[in-house]
Amino acid sequence: MADNTNYESVGSGLNYSLEKSKRRSNRSKWIVLGSIITLLALIAIGVGVGVSVSNKNKNKNNNDLSTSSSSSSGSNSTDSSSSDAPKQTDPNDPSTFVKDPNLKQSFYGMAYTPEGSLLPDCGNSLDAVIHDIQVMSQLTKRVRLYGADCNQSALVLEAIKQTKVDMEVFLGNYPTPDDETAYTRQRDTIKAAIQTYGTDHIAGITVGNEYILNYLNAHGATDPNSAVGNTGGEQLVADINDTRSMLNDLQLSKTIPIGNSDAGSYFNNLVLEAVDYGLSNVHPWFANTTIQNAASWTATFFDETNVQPAAQLPNKPKMYIAETGWPSESSDAGNANNGASDASEANLQIFLDNFVCQANTNGTGYFFFEFTDEPWKDKLYGGVEGHWGLFHSNRTLKRITIPDCPAP
Repeated sequence: MADNTNYESVGSGLNYSLEKSKRRSNRSKWIVLGSIITLLALIAIGVGVGVSVSNKNKNKNNNDLSTSSSSSSGSNSTDSSSSDAPKQTDPNDPSTFVKDPNLKQSFYGMAYTPEGSLLPDCGNSLDAVIHDIQVMSQLTKRVRLYGADCNQSALVLEAIKQTKVDMEVFLGNYPTPDDETAYTRQRDTIKAAIQTYGTDHIAGITVGNEYILNYLNAHGATDPNSAVGNTGGEQLVADINDTRSMLNDLQLSKTIPIGNSDAGSYFNNLVLEAVDYGLSNVHPWFANTTIQNAASWTATFFDETNVQPAAQLPNKPKMYIAETGWPSESSDAGNANNGASDASEANLQIFLDNFVCQANTNGTGYFFFEFTDEPWKDKLYGGVEGHWGLFHSNRTLKRITIPDCPAP
């Protein structure tokens, strides 16, 4: 992309979305492949349909949840429950964790996927998720999940229960255009989690993550509101309506909002008209902004491309930024610069300083991308893909200072 791009204009959003789509479509293909590989196994052994948490002792409870995900040592599974986990004054009570003075509850929300939650290698564990929630609760009161495979909905809700933190979770259902089982499998897992834990810590259910972007890519189209986009939108709306029906069966139709997440320029109006909220991925790195302009570009793009158009729809869905951040490094020199600024911890600090407090002041709902680096992305895609975390993958804080401005 040209270095003389007008970074403040929304016109650069299309370049961002096209560049982003190349990376995200690869990720979606991997997820689809994994889903197909494991589908028969999931049906055969009955994995992924709910969690049963008994009223027995905590150790039994931990074992029940841990065994719901396999102990595979796949590429997306490493041990995050290390000595870097928060200390507890009572080793048997996760709610007694000692807070880190370097952390501030300054983020509106945090994008999060429990480590080891990617099919076919479910390798997550309750202990690891508890440690993550202990840390994230010191940064935010809200987390968003992308999907429900590998029991992650129940793991996060159980971790919130055991740590007794003030936190809400936006559950996620990650359907894919070419796998009808992906939606129903995750719907049933979410339903079981709701039946077990109730709704006190559930802020919403997000149905679809970059579904329209991937549908358009698969059909050689770019306009989310074209005939092709509307065909994909109708498919996704069917899943959204089915989720509403599921909540209605549980007598929760007016209790839990339903939303959708997509790349910033790829929302379909049929989909937005069917949801209560939208989550928009807005990444200044992929728009080739300078780090000095990154925060202002993010705010302008989000307002003009998402907030204003959504306000014109009959249902006026509430819009959030689903992902925004800045990579701290690249695995290769060719991707270490976006054409304007470097991927570095110093520039991550600049984005934190320029974006977080200003967004809080403006009342912008956002989910910072992301909690930790993800090594599996680095292995698959290289470049900056695995290096967006505030923390390294071993849960140690990068060389950054968390802004000190309470989030709404």
